[in-house]
Amino acid sequence: MKIAGSEIQQVAKADPSGASGKDVHASGAQIVISVLREEGVDTVWGYPGGAVLPLYDALQETVDITHLLVRHEQAAVHAADGFSRATGKVGVALVTSGPGVTNAVTGIATAYFDSIPMVVISGNVPTHCIGTDAFQECDAVGITRSIVKHNFLVLDVLQLARTLKSAFHIARTGRPGPVLVDIPKDVLQGKTPLCIPETVSLRSYRPRMDPHIGQVRRAAHALARARRPCIFVGGGAVASGASDEIAELAHRLDSPVTNTLMALGAFPGSDSRCLGMPGLHGTYEANMAMQHCDVLIALGARFDDRVIGNTRDFRSDGRTIVHVDIDPATIDKRVQVDIPIVGDVKTVAQAILTLLEEQRINAENRSDWWHQIGTWREKRCLAYEPDVNVIKPQYVIQRLWEATGGDAFVCSDVGQHQMWAAQLYEFDKPRRWINSGGLGTMGVGLPYAMGVKRAFPDADVVAVTGDGSIQMCIQELSTCKQYDLGVKIVSLNNGCLGMVRQLQHVSYGDRYSHSYMDA
Repeated sequence: MKIAGSEIQQVAKADPSGASGKDVHASGAQIVISVLREEGVDTVWGYPGGAVLPLYDALQETVDITHLLVRHEQAAVHAADGFSRATGKVGVALVTSGPGVTNAVTGIATAYFDSIPMVVISGNVPTHCIGTDAFQECDAVGITRSIVKHNFLVLDVLQLARTLKSAFHIARTGRPGPVLVDIPKDVLQGKTPLCIPETVSLRSYRPRMDPHIGQVRRAAHALARARRPCIFVGGGAVASGASDEIAELAHRLDSPVTNTLMALGAFPGSDSRCLGMPGLHGTYEANMAMQHCDVLIALGARFDDRVIGNTRDFRSDGRTIVHVDIDPATIDKRVQVDIPIVGDVKTVAQAILTLLEEQRINAENRSDWWHQIGTWREKRCLAYEPDVNVIKPQYVIQRLWEATGGDAFVCSDVGQHQMWAAQLYEFDKPRRWINSGGLGTMGVGLPYAMGVKRAFPDADVVAVTGDGSIQMCIQELSTCKQYDLGVKIVSLNNGCLGMVRQLQHVSYGDRYSHSYMDA
């Protein structure tokens, strides 16, 4: 959800020391630290440069916010992203101007496509140098406009506190996403009375949390009458914290559940009602259930092309489709639905459960539905033949699951190893599977694991990667050493870019152009 306009209303809050805002002056850098502290930020990932040195100087005197120095700005944003995915909190990254901003772009886009709340603070040249092609000047706002939920250029230190508060508000509310705040060096150095807004609101930004009750009634009625229901869970359910409600809904309806790549663990993989992932890399039974159900309710899923394929074929058989999403722009974007509901997934699921108490659920013929699903399951589409002479990747993932008791944070890079891990590591909790879904960014695995390990130092944190992906951010091993981030790395080394090679096998007549690695 993009934000239109920038009208910000504020309620002033006195400095917590007890002195009035008029009596206490602070630099822009000190204001940034104060806002981060008030927002509950305890971890910042970044890389210094001239434009942000005033802020780094202020960080030196800050004991309750830890800065971790990465080896590349892309990794700073990925680590903040991983931290956010595992905790649900807003991740924070700090980069300098020019190449600091451009190096961060891939990380920002990765978070944007997966709706991850994040605030990226970038430095810029002094305000009087903007537009003069000054050293390390770049248009951070223009460069990132299409890959952020919103962005700001702060030209006056008087606007800094409320702009930062607005950035956090936008990042975490509605459909979450990254927000960039670009701060020129002289704004960080300038001084102003310290007055931090307690609350902020954007006049043109009112994300809808509570659904239209009439639409919820229609959905509850359709689900109660369904003979072959199916619950389709997406990443929005994880962001909403709706796992308990989804589990109750599945049990109440005795309905099968499919989890997208971004929702693994939102509904327990060990539950007999879980059919696994749908889509290109999903299970046969998940895909067939979504095709042959009579009522499909999508909870925070966006009907991605990798999940449903051709939209005409997916929508051709007369199913009733209920689509619940907090972002109205997502509904009807790819698939025309019958019952659209704009609202928070958790809130909507609670409302549906309440209404179902008033209705008689049509479960008499559910045994036929489960019998059909059992027939599909008999294909055992994920089965493989063990080989005593070869360590197969499926075996590695299954052994990893056994060794960790299925309770690790698994941070995957992008490639074949990602899909094997998604298929074969059984997740029973949300926010344990950390991966890039929408953008498919190679190189995220190690910095994701760094972010997760920082948040959960006593947990098992495993980066599952391949020989292609690991080399894209391999310099961050140095960061792990410096800060004693004890992540585990499982690299499935097949000597090639496996997913590219697979596509060349399927679509290009086994012409393996530049997909093998001799390293």
